[in-house]
Amino acid sequence: MMAATAKIGFSRNSPGHGEALARVREFTRERFTLSADAAIVVSEVACRAPGCPPVETIVVFWHGETRHHLRFFKSVGDVVFADFPPAWLRPALAVPDGFECDCC
Repeated sequence: MMAATAKIGFSRNSPGHGEALARVREFTRERFTLSADAAIVVSEVACRAPGCPPVETIVVFWHGETRHHLRFFKSVGDVVFADFPPAWLRPALAVPDGFECDCC
């Protein structure tokens, strides 16, 4: 007999997961006053490295030609608007030219 496993959070194919991704995109657009056509990518990733939270939400967005990124150490469904840094901190989220990162 096989043991049942419990699912934590959203299934990537569930309607709830898609809604959570869309909600975080809108939080990003609102917080950083991004235009309707600004590119925003939200993804939820699992981490198996020691000391790493089991699930992270990564947000990447462009303001003009500059790429910015931030991460939340929780699932996308748990991210709330209050988790976002203040808008004045946006320049600190910019990714410098030539910066290499395996996350985003």
